[in-house]
Parts: sequence; structure tokens; C-alpha cells
Amino acid sequence: MYANIEYIKRYIINRFREHHKKIEEDYAPRSKRNHFKRDHGAANQRLMDNYFANQPLYNDAMFHQRFQMRKHVFLRIVEDLSRSDIYFTQRVDAANKEGIYLLPKCITAMRMLAYGVAADAVDEYIKIRGITTLECLRIFCKGIIQLYEPVYLKAPTQENLQGILHVSEMRGFPGMIGSIDCMHWEWKNCPTAWEVNILREIREAPLLFLKRLHLMIYGSGMLFLGVQGNTPKVKFFVNNHPYDITFYLAHGIYPCYPTFIKSIRIPKSEEEKLFAHYQEGYRNDIERAFRVLQDRFKIIREPARLWDIADLAIIMRSCIILHNMIVEDERDTYAQQWTYAQQWTDYDQSEASGSSTAQPFSNEILPAFENHVRARSELRDPTIHYELQEDLDKHIWAKF
Repeated sequence: MYANIEYIKRYIINRFREHHKKIEEDYAPRSKRNHFKRDHGAANQRLMDNYFANQPLYNDAMFHQRFQMRKHVFLRIVEDLSRSDIYFTQRVDAANKEGIYLLPKCITAMRMLAYGVAADAVDEYIKIRGITTLECLRIFCKGIIQLYEPVYLKAPTQENLQGILHVSEMRGFPGMIGSIDCMHWEWKNCPTAWEVNILREIREAPLLFLKRLHLMIYGSGMLFLGVQGNTPKVKFFVNNHPYDITFYLAHGIYPCYPTFIKSIRIPKSEEEKLFAHYQEGYRNDIERAFRVLQDRFKIIREPARLWDIADLAIIMRSCIILHNMIVEDERDTYAQQWTYAQQWTDYDQSEASGSSTAQPFSNEILPAFENHVRARSELRDPTIHYELQEDLDKHIWAKF
């Protein structure tokens, strides 16, 4: 009996070995993952010698050309990220191998934003593979939003709005608080199921239509996101008629609301031609801002190669925040410096037919539902839109 049991055991073991050997013969063994020894320490030292040493290889002008900002602004971002996120520190892994340093991570993300290059384009120089580069980009953009969005993407303050209203009145548009427009961003890796809907909607190549990304420009080229559904209440006069809703200069695609003042598509009289000329000229501020934004960060000018729409959203927001940081830092170097006080002093208030008094405003929220419905109806009333457009037409004709 015991002999039969031993025979059965040996038989089962032999069959198992034969089966395992056959599997190994039929399927070739999977090759191991290639490991590339990247010298992160040498890469970090090379970056220090090239840009951040006492006598760097590349001067400040070349740094600005490659990073789109001054060196102290970039170092400020690096320092803030190192304090707020442990990812932007130099660490060792479980095998006691040194990880990537702080500067290469930030420089890799900035190179992708500024040049729109592929993820593995900087591997030869900074020694970071493509997957890690995309990870650096995502975490870098999220860190920029978390640190600087409350400062550089917030709504204008009372002092800002007061100055903007003064400048707008000088330019012939009392009550104007800026220009507004939206943009398209081609999405190379758009999912096929979404592509059909987008093609049906805009009849072009797959584009990421940023319906919620309405960019507003205030003051000296700083961009803000909107619209929040309301505008500041301001008392002003146009052609001796009172109004209390501020407005934006907008393109023809926007609805005929009092908050959007559009140009006249086919002007006939000289007054309408003059109004269209000034409206389209001032509205080009936002078009120029789009061009500056895309030239500064080429990643949003080239077709988007990422797969997740949430990643595209944080990239766009971080680019706008970085743009505003650069504008604030380099405003003193612009050929024409816009200061509200000088413009308001040089402006002869007696020449204007609009409001010549200080324009107080209020951001109070109407609590009652009836008041909310009434305010919503006023914001969407096309009658007020055409009346304000006609008054602005006459106001500009009388002023210029």
C-alpha cells in the first residue's frame, strides 16, 4: 500500500516537472527592465554651474529667454515649493540610491511649459526619464496653483477696480472693467467618443473648447478667470443716462447682455464706424494677451498631448498664474507704464460726457430669491444692452 502511495507521488511530481518544462520551452522568459544609471548629482551640479553659480556659464538674459522669467522669480518659486511639498526635496529610495534634486525637477517642468517639448526631451541633459518628467509637471503645476492662486488669480480689489474705471472712462468707455474672450486649445489625444461631439459642435479638428475658461484682462496685461455670474454695482452716466452695471468689451459670439458690449457688425453711419473702431481696438487687449501667453508658454500653443482633461486644466491655470507673476515683476521694464494715478491726473474730466465723480461700487450679495431673480433678469436684458451700446456710440462720437 505504501509503495503505491510513493509511486503516485513520484508520478505527480514528474508530470508537474514535465508540464513546467514545456511551459518554459513554449514561452520565452520575459526580459528584465533596463536600468539606466542616471547621475542625478552631476546633473544638478551642471545646472548650478550653468545658471546659478557666482559666475554662471549663461547670463541673466539667456536665463530669461529660456525660462520666460527673471532668475529671482524662479528661485522664489523653487524655495516656496520646497517648503510646501516634500516632493520637491532630494531624497533616497528604498535601495539607498539618491533621488532627483530640487532644481532639476523645477527646471524640467518649466522647460516643458516654456517650450512645449516632449516628456523625454530633457533626459539627456537633466537626466530625468519621460514618466518622471510628466509627474514633475503635474505636481509643479498643482503647487503653483496652491501657492499663488489666492494672490495672482483673485478678483480685482476695490482699489484696482477704482483705477480700472478711471482708465476706462479716459479711454471713452465709462463703466468698463476689462475685456473678455475665450480660446481654443487643440487636443491631440482627444478620446474618440468625445471627438465626435466636439466635431459636431465646432466642425473643426479636435479642439479642447475651454467653455469655462473665460479670460479677462485688467490693467497692465494681467489675466483673470471668470465669469462668476455677477458684476460690481457701479453708478455711472453715459450720454447723460444713468447705469449701474459694469460691462466687458466682448466679441460677437457672446450674448446680448448688458455686461457684454459688442462691436457693431456692419456699421453704417460715421458714429457707428467710430464706435466699432474704438471698441475693436480696445478689445484687442485680450487678443494680445492671448498671444503673449501662448508665446511665453508654448505648451498651450502646441497640440495638447496629455490624456487627462484635468491635467490640461491645471496646466492652463498655472500658466496664467505664472504670466501674472511675470507681469507684476517686469512691469517697470515695459515701454509704456500704466499707472492709474498719472492717467487720471492727465485726463481732463471736463471733456468727458460720462461720470466725473468717484465711482463707488459694492459686491454685496442679494439675499432674497426675488432680488436674485430680478438681478439675473437685468444681467440678461438685451434692451439695456442695446441702449448702453447706443449711448456709448454717441459718447465716443462726442468725445473723440
